[in-house]
Amino acid sequence: MKFPYGIADFHKAITQGYFYADRTDRIASLEQAGDYFLFLRPRRFGKSLILSMLENYYDMARANEFEQLFGHLEIGRSPTPRHNQYFVMRWDFSMVASYGDIQAIERALHDHINVCVQGFMDRYREHLIQAPSVNPDNALASFHAAVNAVGQTPYKLYLFIDEYDNFANEVLAAPTKGQDRYATLVYGEGILKTVFKAIKALSSGQGLDKVFITGVSPVVMSDISSGYNVARDISFRPEYYDLCGFHESEVARVLEKIGKKCNFPEFQVQDALSMMRTFYNGYRFGYGADSLLYNPTLALYFFQNYQDDCAYPRKILDSNLAMDRNRIEYIARLPHGNELIANTLNSQGLPRISELADHFGVQEMLTATQDQPFLASLMYYLGVLTIADTDAMGRLMLRIPNLVIRRLYVERIRDTLLPEYEDRETSRQAAEHFYTSGDIGPLCNFIETRYFQVFDNRDYRWSNELVVKTAFLIVLFSDTFYIMDSETAIDKGYADLSMIIRPDMRKYQLLDHLLEFKYISLKELGLSGQEIKAKSREELQTLLPVREKLDEATVQLARYRAILKEVYGKKLRLHTHAVVALGLERLVW
Repeated sequence: MKFPYGIADFHKAITQGYFYADRTDRIASLEQAGDYFLFLRPRRFGKSLILSMLENYYDMARANEFEQLFGHLEIGRSPTPRHNQYFVMRWDFSMVASYGDIQAIERALHDHINVCVQGFMDRYREHLIQAPSVNPDNALASFHAAVNAVGQTPYKLYLFIDEYDNFANEVLAAPTKGQDRYATLVYGEGILKTVFKAIKALSSGQGLDKVFITGVSPVVMSDISSGYNVARDISFRPEYYDLCGFHESEVARVLEKIGKKCNFPEFQVQDALSMMRTFYNGYRFGYGADSLLYNPTLALYFFQNYQDDCAYPRKILDSNLAMDRNRIEYIARLPHGNELIANTLNSQGLPRISELADHFGVQEMLTATQDQPFLASLMYYLGVLTIADTDAMGRLMLRIPNLVIRRLYVERIRDTLLPEYEDRETSRQAAEHFYTSGDIGPLCNFIETRYFQVFDNRDYRWSNELVVKTAFLIVLFSDTFYIMDSETAIDKGYADLSMIIRPDMRKYQLLDHLLEFKYISLKELGLSGQEIKAKSREELQTLLPVREKLDEATVQLARYRAILKEVYGKKLRLHTHAVVALGLERLVW
């Protein structure tokens, strides 16, 4: 099989025989839904390919290729009358440079639109009665002239705008003067607002008939709302929830084909599906109880490597998506952002909001209080949170979608708490020693002496076993060797931290681990921090509250061990660890 990794060109994907997950059955529905659309999904989720598919479907210059491109797809069985009935033009704002001063950014945007208009003129010259020349100093005048030229023909124009908020978001996220430059772009008579005002004006019977816009979040559109307030946001519509992304059934069929090529037994194919489900599945778009979706870019990355090597990719996170950690960095710089990131990593601190905000600008985010939904909604749009369920009140419960995204959270917190190279090296050595030996001593010593130091008295009142669990998760996290999960559901109970060896890593001298954490405050112990520090670990182990907590954790671990043994059988090399934190001063195990 050929996988279209990095390919957003529908024509190329179809004519060169690449794998394609058919979504053409939504075309008829889209035609009935309106003429001006906004469709939001996280980065690298397949939005550009959807636009390319629509572009090829409606392009009058591709009428003679319709059967080749769409005959074997769902829409080919019952095409709509509008197929191949439009001039099409596409802008891609991810190509607009976001660096430099405002004048440089405006110039870059004008240049991009002019290049697109020139390409449009060249492509359709024989179909236009008069093909006007491009105005090098005013791209909107060029676009207006192109629309006027279309208006002289029997056809109309379909405009596609990909990543409408890309360069504006890049400007906003810049660490220096980002907010000031962003405000100049979108407020008042800023260039971005002016562009969308022109699109709106030219949609009123002058030849521009349909507009389809993709992006990541509604923030920029909200900030230019008076400039373009006619687009229908279809991002939450249940009929389009899977317009981007793969269903598990689609993933399973591909894995079966790869399994046959590699002569894998059925259980090995199922292991691969389980692996992909853990790392790449988990996205839900909209309020319905629809099935979860896989990130398509990550899935294609896995497919390609799995087929080429008949083995899992060693690096489970595609480096092309690793840059999404910049989005977490941006969230961290917003009010209460760091707190929300830290809380989200623990399942007991997951956000609950009454609804996803779909109209909020930068000012709402910058002035948001902790209980407002803007930050959590933005994290949903960025793809670092997704809808898990609703609670008893009907509020939306958000969660991290999968282990690949969890890694981005872990890396952000680790970079904040352990910025020094020496600390990173010490923690890495302690973790690797633990992976293979089960000796938790060096790990606990490191967390005691280094991690606990980063919490000052202001944070101390928030400390509990969640803080301790987060410390261990940050230091131990490795998706190269393990499938790691915090709050792992095991027979109606929840293990604090499980580390199950990846199926392809069982050939190495690694151990499975299960950790249970308990917390005792200094007040409960009746001891001061100094008194705790003065005692040896053996003395601390004899304290009654400590013994009781250790016994409680040991009983839980024994029950979890028995259940995991039933699941994994003889291949399980499980070591269990009960750890009790005494305030944020000492650890006993």
